[in-house]
Amino acid sequence: MRNEQDNRLDGKIVIFATGNQDKLREIRNILSDYTDKVLSMKEAGVQPTIEENGTTFMANAIIKAQTVAEAVAEAGIKAVVLADDSGLEIDHLGKEPGVYSARYMGEDTSYRIKNQNLLERLYGVPKEERTARFVCAIAAVLPEGKVLTTQGTMEGYIGYEEQGGNGFGYDPIFMLPEYDRTSAELSPDLKDAISHRGQALRAMKDQLVDYL
Repeated sequence: MRNEQDNRLDGKIVIFATGNQDKLREIRNILSDYTDKVLSMKEAGVQPTIEENGTTFMANAIIKAQTVAEAVAEAGIKAVVLADDSGLEIDHLGKEPGVYSARYMGEDTSYRIKNQNLLERLYGVPKEERTARFVCAIAAVLPEGKVLTTQGTMEGYIGYEEQGGNGFGYDPIFMLPEYDRTSAELSPDLKDAISHRGQALRAMKDQLVDYL
């Protein structure tokens, strides 16, 4: 049975393919019992052009991880590269914004505007038809090139207004019925414990300790 010391990725560098500081904070917190060396692409000095042209969250996660892993290898860095693709699926809107969640209405459009647009599109739609979920797919590329994948989901529904200031992105409109609050109203620790990203990262940690 592995003890806490065995489960740490001591001396191992993990590079996460993101420039989103809010997301990076979540990732570092969730992986903190495994490694304190989680770097962004910028911190690692690699910023390749990534073409997210996959049709699923998992396809995009693999594309990102493999693209960054190639740049990392070219830079002579030995590291595990992680990438995620995550987003919001709203059933009433045909699972929009889906894989286009980050690019919905344009990458430079604020999430306040995006959230208000979604709320307007759902105006008058009853609660039982506002079902939605956050999905997070994670891909890891090990130094020798092996690819590992995991996925997590968090089910809920779209509320009627933005609520809460603890989250980011679509968190303020995503209601969790079991807590009667939005994802943005949860404490960081509770959110990490139940979120789609937390689920996927913990599943990935379980795989990583078998290979590192």
